[in-house]
Amino acid sequence: MKKARFFLLILLVFLVGITAFSKVVTLNFIEVLTSPGRTKVLKDIIADFEATHPGIKVNLISPPYEQADQKATLMLNTRQPLDIVEVRDYTIKQYVNNGRLENLEPYIANWADAKTLSVVANKAARTVNDTAYIVPQFFFIKGLFVRTDILKKLGVNYIPKTMSELVELCIAITDPSKNQYGFGFRGKSWEFKFSDLIATSFLSDINPSNIYKTKDGKIYFSDPRAVEGLRMYKRLFDEATPKDAINWGFNEQVNAFVSGITPFLIQDPDTVALVDNMLGREHYTVVPVPVGPSGKAYLDYGFTGLGIPSYSKHKKEAWEFIKYISSPEVNAKLCKEYGPLPIHTSTFEDDPYFSTGVYSAWGYMINHPEKYIFASYPLNSPKWPGWAEVHQQYMQAFLLGKISLEETVEKWTEYWAE
Repeated sequence: MKKARFFLLILLVFLVGITAFSKVVTLNFIEVLTSPGRTKVLKDIIADFEATHPGIKVNLISPPYEQADQKATLMLNTRQPLDIVEVRDYTIKQYVNNGRLENLEPYIANWADAKTLSVVANKAARTVNDTAYIVPQFFFIKGLFVRTDILKKLGVNYIPKTMSELVELCIAITDPSKNQYGFGFRGKSWEFKFSDLIATSFLSDINPSNIYKTKDGKIYFSDPRAVEGLRMYKRLFDEATPKDAINWGFNEQVNAFVSGITPFLIQDPDTVALVDNMLGREHYTVVPVPVGPSGKAYLDYGFTGLGIPSYSKHKKEAWEFIKYISSPEVNAKLCKEYGPLPIHTSTFEDDPYFSTGVYSAWGYMINHPEKYIFASYPLNSPKWPGWAEVHQQYMQAFLLGKISLEETVEKWTEYWAE
């Protein structure tokens, strides 16, 4: 009888041990760039991860896009159960300052795939305090979309490589009587990113940490070189765009490009899928952004990344998922189906989808930092939220001839003056 009880006790201990060993860890993961298509891709990736990591389950939280950032912020600030959080370029500083993100440097130091992270990926990861609090997932970087079929029809046998060439060609092919214009202008909704791209290309000393300052700390707008660039920008508007382009946003830009009204368009890589569906890749290509007289172009980069809340109880498991979704193969899958740019240089080199065709333009820019400088907007400044409206107000007044260029740059400089 004693022997039987002994064996029962051993069996009970064994079963308890097995149960403890097989306990499944559930990770709460909140995304913020929510959309039906992207959420589906994430769920597919999660299913693949769970199949190879039987001890880990991932619970994806997908708030409506308009509420997602507020939801993530609330969950972090109230320390709700959360193990992985999608962090945007303009929320990372807030989360770090509030002590809500884990320092990922020790994890990245032992991650084999970290060696192929691009320059811009490493820069984005260390946006705050030169410390990696996130692993970026993808980037939005401007490229020059070109209707090669329209240029051929117009007898143009080259593609501009400098800003001056681009503007002169856009003006040369413009013929309002035929509803033919050169450039898909952006008049509203973050239009400053387009004028900044042209104006800053005239300078060789923009501060990569703040695109609105030169390396000596001066606000760049009133610099004589920037003024020259802004004069060229107005000439582009006056002589190479439809007059109603003063009110164009993203949809109007893309529609004009697809319809052939404007064969040149500067846009982000998520535009590729849209243009593919509406037009077909045989009618267009994407090339690197033209450089300015400085021989450079300053590119801003939008991004999101994944971080681990500092209070998470499952940091090791959370890192396993981040490491998995951030691997070159899985990151490439995410970017192919969603549209933006991958984080690994090896993806641009080894994957034909990114090493050839339209995406090779972005690979070239990422791999040529001597010409293409990735520069950050002052997202952490309390003045940032109101900037888009202020810039647009004075830019439109300038383009329409209501105020002078001198007054325009003075107003912008005053806004950013410390």
